[in-house]
Amino acid sequence: MRTIGLIGGMSWESSAEYYRLLNEETRERLGGHHCAPSLLLTVDFAEIEAMQRAGAWDAAGARLSQAAVTLEKAGADVVVLCTNTMHLVADRIAAAIGVPFLHIVDATAARITAAGLRTVGLLATRYTMEHPFYRDLMRNHGIEVIVPDEPDRTLVHEVIYQELTRNRIEPASRVAYQKVMAGLAERGAQALILGCTEITLLVDESDSPVPVFDSTRIHVEAAVDLALSEDPPAREYQPRRSVGG
Repeated sequence: MRTIGLIGGMSWESSAEYYRLLNEETRERLGGHHCAPSLLLTVDFAEIEAMQRAGAWDAAGARLSQAAVTLEKAGADVVVLCTNTMHLVADRIAAAIGVPFLHIVDATAARITAAGLRTVGLLATRYTMEHPFYRDLMRNHGIEVIVPDEPDRTLVHEVIYQELTRNRIEPASRVAYQKVMAGLAERGAQALILGCTEITLLVDESDSPVPVFDSTRIHVEAAVDLALSEDPPAREYQPRRSVGG
């Protein structure tokens, strides 16, 4: 099995979930005491979060590219970025390394397409919901994305940053998310993407009137697929454009 390099810390709560799922999935497939050969590099989320608020995407891309290079030099055969939002700078990260970079949107879109769905709702950070990168990449796969209207976008975002990234799970926020999820379904979403890696700490498919695609679990499963594949890994994700903000 190839070594998976994880860029984590955004937040560490979701990185811990990645690590747990990665090893559970590997043991499920290989049995016994097997776990996933992996390297985890944790960046300081306070640093990244400040860059997000400032719109300093070039600086964030440089920081995460440096992390990816460090993982490759340490022996990673594939690199996984343990966050949805920072895939905004995925092009820069992928261009910096010579091993595959497994993009969370491509993995999630493949699962949605396989289910025969074409319109999905997205719950994520404000950056993911409002910047075009996520919707554009989904559209490249023939999938249209619906995001919540205001004030629901603000609610979804603030629960992530004020609660979930601080390891707070509030029942009232679960109820609020359920209402947002129902609203997206009423607007025509055939399914919902949990498009922030912390959201699965709060809600799951039982909270939704339509099927749910957990981007964290899908990303992990795709990483294990690649790590266990017999063929030498190709560059899984090719940069599509330069990222400048």
